[in-house]
Amino acid sequence: MSETGESGYQVLARKYRPQTFADLVGQAAMVRTLKNAFAADRIAQAFIMTGIRGTGKTTTARIIAKGMNCIGADGAGGPTTEPCGQCEHCRAIAEGRHVDVLEMDAASNTGIDDIRNQVLDSVAYAPSSARFKVYIVDEVHMLSKSAFNALLKTLEEPPAHVKFIFATTEIRKVPVTVLSRCQRFDLRRIEPEDMLAMLRRIADAEGGQITDEAIALLVRASEGSARDAQSLLDQALSQGVGETGADAVRAMLGLADRGRVLDLFDMVMRGDAAGALTELSAQYADGADPVAVLRDLAEVCHWVSVTKITPEAADDPTVPPNERDRGRTMAEALAMPILARMWQMLLKALEEVAQAPNAMMAAEMAIIRLTHVADLPSPGELVRKLKDAPAPPGGPGTSAGAPAGQMAATRPSGYAAPPPSAPRGTPPGAGPVAAVQVSPEEALARYVSFDHVIELIRSNRDVTLLIEIENTLKLARYSPGRIEFEPTSDAAPDLAQRLGQRLQSWTGNRWAVSVVNEGGGPTIAEARDSEKQALEEAAMAHPLVKAVLETFPQARIAEIRTPDQIAAEAAVEALPEVEDEWDPFEDD
Repeated sequence: MSETGESGYQVLARKYRPQTFADLVGQAAMVRTLKNAFAADRIAQAFIMTGIRGTGKTTTARIIAKGMNCIGADGAGGPTTEPCGQCEHCRAIAEGRHVDVLEMDAASNTGIDDIRNQVLDSVAYAPSSARFKVYIVDEVHMLSKSAFNALLKTLEEPPAHVKFIFATTEIRKVPVTVLSRCQRFDLRRIEPEDMLAMLRRIADAEGGQITDEAIALLVRASEGSARDAQSLLDQALSQGVGETGADAVRAMLGLADRGRVLDLFDMVMRGDAAGALTELSAQYADGADPVAVLRDLAEVCHWVSVTKITPEAADDPTVPPNERDRGRTMAEALAMPILARMWQMLLKALEEVAQAPNAMMAAEMAIIRLTHVADLPSPGELVRKLKDAPAPPGGPGTSAGAPAGQMAATRPSGYAAPPPSAPRGTPPGAGPVAAVQVSPEEALARYVSFDHVIELIRSNRDVTLLIEIENTLKLARYSPGRIEFEPTSDAAPDLAQRLGQRLQSWTGNRWAVSVVNEGGGPTIAEARDSEKQALEEAAMAHPLVKAVLETFPQARIAEIRTPDQIAAEAAVEALPEVEDEWDPFEDD
C-alpha cells in the first residue's frame, strides 16, 4: 500500500506520524527509560502519558503496543523498542485494525457502562493472535468517578496478558488511586530547534518551498505542539505556486510583522500616541487581527523583560538576528517597573478587547491608554519627586515642616483614655484570679472610666445596647457605679432602666443610671466622627499629602492610620509573651 493510502491525499500530521521511538521528536528522556525497561524485561502493567496537545501521547502508546507485540520480519522476535513495522502485528496496529489492541476515546465514552463493555468484560480473555492485549484509553481524565472506581481492581492486578496505556492532557484530573498504579511519563513541549529541523525535513520531503523565516513563524505559533506545527506547515505549503514566505504565513495566521510589532512597541514606550495609532491602523489594513497585535505586544513585553533579567534569553532561534539586537537594546533602555506595568495593562487590554463589540475600537483605546502611562514615573520616582518639590504653605494650625507622625488627632474631651489591658485571660469586669472578698465600692472601682463600661457591654456581646449607647447617649457625669446622661431625640425611653439592669446583672452590683436635661457631651459616634475629621484635616495640611493632591487632582485619601494604631496592630501581630511556668523541682 502506498504511504498516502488509497483514499488520496493524507495530511502531514498523519503521514509523518512517528512509527518507532527513533522517530519521536524531543522526548529523549522518555525514550531512554522505555528502552531500558524493554531491555531488562521490566515492562509495566500500566502506563500513563501526559503533556500538552500534539506532543505524541497517543502515538507513543501505539509504538509501545507495537513494541510489545512485534514478532519481527522472520516471525521469531520478542518485545522490542524497535518494532520492525513489517510483521502482521506492526502493520495492523499502525493501521488501527488489530483486534488485540483496543483504543477507547474516554471523551465520548465516559461512563461505567462504557468501561464495562469495552474493557472489563473482555479483559479476562486471552489475546486472539498477539502476545499482549493492549487497552489504549485516550483523554482518560474524562472518565466518570464510577468508571475510574470500576477500573481500579483490574488495573492493580491485571491478567499477565493485559497492558493498559492511558493518555491525558489533564493529569491533575486523574484520581491519585489510578496514578499510583501506573508508570507515568511526562511528554515535554518540543524545543524550537527540534521543531525547526522537523518542519524543514518534512518540507524538503514534500518538495515544498518555504523560507526559514516562515518556518520560524510556524514554530512560534505551534507553541511546542508537533501536530499543530505539522498542520500549519500543511496549510502554508498549500498557499500556491512558488516559495512560501514569511508574509504569506503572517497573512495566513493573522499575525503582524514582528518587526512592525517592535516598531509599535517602541512607539508605545515613547508615548507617541499618534504614531502608535497610525501603525495599528496600518497593520489592521494589512490583515492583522487587533487581538493578535495586542497578544504580540504582550509577547514582546515578556521577551524584553526576560531578556533584561537573563540576557541569553534573546538568543531565540525563532527570532531573526536583527530583532534580537532590537530586543537587547530595549531591555537595556527600559526599567523593570515600567515593563511590569506594561505587562499588566496589556493583559487587561486583552480581556477588554475579547469582550468588546468592536475589537479594533477597543484595541485603539488600549493603545491610547498604554501610550499615556508609558512615561509616567514609577511609585518610587514619584515619591522622590514629591519630596524634592518645594513644600507648599502649611495649613492653619499645622507647621509646613511637620512630620507625618504628628498627624494624630487628640481624643475629644469628655471621654477618658482606653482602659489599660487586663491580665491575659481576664475579661473586662472580671474579678481577680484568687477568691478574695471585696466590697461593692471596691468592685465598682474597677470601672474607672465610661470606656470601661463600653468594653463591658462589648465583651458581653449586647450589640443592640452598644449601638444605642454609642449613638443616643450623651454622657454628662460618670463615677464608678453612677452614670448621668442626656438622651438624644432618638433615644429609647427605657434606655436608663435597661442599662442599669444590664450592668447590675454583669457586675453583681447596683448601678445608679439617671437622665438629665442638659450638660451632656457628644455621643461616642459624634466623637468618633470628629476624630476622623480632625485626622483628615491634619493629613490634608501635611506638605507631602498636599503635593500628591496637587499633582493628582483626582486622588482621594482612602485611609488614615495614626502611629498609635500602627503600634497597636504590630503588638497584636507579635507573639504573646509566655509567662514563667512553675517548676515543682526548683529549689526554694
